[in-house]
Amino acid sequence: MTNLLAIVIPLGPGELDWRELLPSLLSSTSAELTVVHTLGAAPADLPPAQERLNRVVSRQGRAAQMNAGVAATTAPWLWFLHADSRLSTDAFGRLAQYLAGSPVGIGYFDLRFLDDGPSLVRLNEWGARFRSRWLHLPFGDQGFVMHRDTYSALGGFDESLPSGEDHALVWRARHNQVPLLPVGAEIWTSARKYRRQGWLGTTLSHLAATLVQARRFARAAASR
Repeated sequence: MTNLLAIVIPLGPGELDWRELLPSLLSSTSAELTVVHTLGAAPADLPPAQERLNRVVSRQGRAAQMNAGVAATTAPWLWFLHADSRLSTDAFGRLAQYLAGSPVGIGYFDLRFLDDGPSLVRLNEWGARFRSRWLHLPFGDQGFVMHRDTYSALGGFDESLPSGEDHALVWRARHNQVPLLPVGAEIWTSARKYRRQGWLGTTLSHLAATLVQARRFARAAASR
């Protein structure tokens, strides 16, 4: 995947989970890595820019950071990862197979949770699988991968939104009949918020936000 894939990783203020993700990517793939942080908010131990690692400064907001990361890259394929993402052992092989087919659409991974939260998050995993595979609503923590032309045709991520930029992109894809395709590998993310905030309250809060955003973004996509 040399020179074919650019991986874009936005860093939020005080985010430290990149310390596990970045070394894993540097040792497991030859893809171009781009880490995007805000001005004055770069972690002190973030590695300096090097041959395969770009550092980009952006204004605050995940949508703005991801768009800035794309603008700083040239590879035809784009892979957006959250800093707390962890990849399954077969992720790179499955992704290579997926890209070899030159898919026209947005690829996503099957979401799993790390063992740092309540065991009930296994139900959330099944919910995410149902949401993405049957309702065709994957979210950004599932590692969106798409061709640069698809990203451009959809207008990138909406920087006017305070949140839900991934959800809005999916609705624009659906409205424009851009397929949402499973890569066929798992991506892991932290379940700490379910432990801190409570499983039931966090689950219900996410469900309510999803329903509100779905109505809003579906109308917005249809009006573009």
